[in-house]
Amino acid sequence: MVQEQISGTWAHMVAVIMLNQTGRKPVKTVLPEFLHRWPDARSLLAADPDDIKEVIRSLGMYNRRTSTLVKMSEDWLSWDGKDAKKLHGIGKYGSDSYEIFFNGRRDIEPTDKELRRYLGLPQL
Repeated sequence: MVQEQISGTWAHMVAVIMLNQTGRKPVKTVLPEFLHRWPDARSLLAADPDDIKEVIRSLGMYNRRTSTLVKMSEDWLSWDGKDAKKLHGIGKYGSDSYEIFFNGRRDIEPTDKELRRYLGLPQL
């Protein structure tokens, strides 16, 4: 899974936003360059939005994703690290992914098929 290849929770949330309505293969292509250019929330917030759009253009919905990435990064700076859904653009999938990969929880019931497969749960 893409999440297993990410170091750090901010980068994890970036990957979750990129994976929203996009397959893992395009994200695996874009994410390394993205994180090389903007390795943390502060560097992303200092970036020119047009540069962000250019890097993520191939994922589609680049205007919306750029806005979501910026707002999530703003939230990130004051986030307490508890409820991932408090970060802009992070819903159930992102929250479940955070709980699994960063909090080591295996007692949750994700609805996402890839997260379910990862946990060895039957598909819904």
